[in-house]
Amino acid sequence: MIACFFCGWKIRIFMSRTGVDGAAVGTAKNACATSSLVFVLALLLGCGCFAPLRAQELDKPVENIDEDITAFGYAPDGRIAYAVNRPFKTKQYDLEHDDIWIQDTNGKRRRIFIGEKFQRGAAPFTYNVNSFRWSPNGHLLLAELFTATVDETGKTVDSAMTLVLDENGKEVHLGSEDNVIKDAADASWLVDNATIIYLSEVVKPKVLFSFHYLNRTAGPAGHVFEGRTFLDFVPVPGSNTAYAIERDRNLSGPPRLQRLELLAQDDHEVATLDGYEAGLSLSPSGAKIAYYIDREVLEIRDLANPARFARVRAGFGAFRWAPDETRVLLKRSVEKKSGDLVWIDLPPLTVHSATDKDAPPVAQPTPVPVLHGLTFREFAISPDGRFLGVIAVGRRNLSVYPLPR
Repeated sequence: MIACFFCGWKIRIFMSRTGVDGAAVGTAKNACATSSLVFVLALLLGCGCFAPLRAQELDKPVENIDEDITAFGYAPDGRIAYAVNRPFKTKQYDLEHDDIWIQDTNGKRRRIFIGEKFQRGAAPFTYNVNSFRWSPNGHLLLAELFTATVDETGKTVDSAMTLVLDENGKEVHLGSEDNVIKDAADASWLVDNATIIYLSEVVKPKVLFSFHYLNRTAGPAGHVFEGRTFLDFVPVPGSNTAYAIERDRNLSGPPRLQRLELLAQDDHEVATLDGYEAGLSLSPSGAKIAYYIDREVLEIRDLANPARFARVRAGFGAFRWAPDETRVLLKRSVEKKSGDLVWIDLPPLTVHSATDKDAPPVAQPTPVPVLHGLTFREFAISPDGRFLGVIAVGRRNLSVYPLPR
């Protein structure tokens, strides 16, 4: 996709593919260089750049945070936690330790965590924030970190950990003296605002996981559904329930969609799936769930009647539900890679049976670009469904727009 922008005599052409950003810039400096200008205009007309764009008009953002932002996350009340990349030097290494900020609903911004002061042991390490997860009451924050540590041999060791803070940046100690959960991924809070559920890697690299829990007031970490392995999970907001994709450790059986009661450690099988690739996501109402069955096809399933489902060929990427659940906003690249944003209309759900002779049909809607088809690294829809936050490629500032329709 190509979009052209004009500023004086400067012409910029931005080109993008899934996960790849490029730019070609040509400049006409002299008004008298008529022949060069005519050539460029003819080239643009020939490639159709002056044809009316179907993409959403790029309006002025309602909010803009002009920082080098690595991750952000909305609180239930609309506040935004965001991480700002802060490189610094030591005698031996160039390191990166993200600061953490919060923008309040009145627009005021405050730094709650100074990354340069965050140390763990004597070994030098660098980290970036990968994601944020707020507690149900909006007072506590989980920040998942991707870290690289230099060991005693000089070798770099990568790992994940989750940092636990309150909304003012105070360390939240987890039944001990530490406020970090080591080797923890996709951590989330239960409704008591005290218990944290997270995944630990069982089969590397990032193939199968097991559930663990930790309470911030007392007791060591423990297992949830001990001995069982999962590909992915998504919590149900306002509950102690989650949906998860279970797979046996040998990867010999089919993936199964399970409803899990995390405190009671009770489970109910919802459906056996034809396949599972990634992207498990619960709709805003909690009535539907969506996931990729392969790297092209998205499956949407009714949780009250799991035999009702639909499939759509969307192309692989990261997606978020529209507030009305009739479509999804898809970034046509994987998480943390840049891609353009498009709306994908979802087909009606229909009943299918394992005894059906024909395979379920796969809809192929036309993607509808938003924000001029520009590429972004991260995006999120606000909890009230009114705004779209995006991290731009390059400078990585955070801009917030009214959600394109």
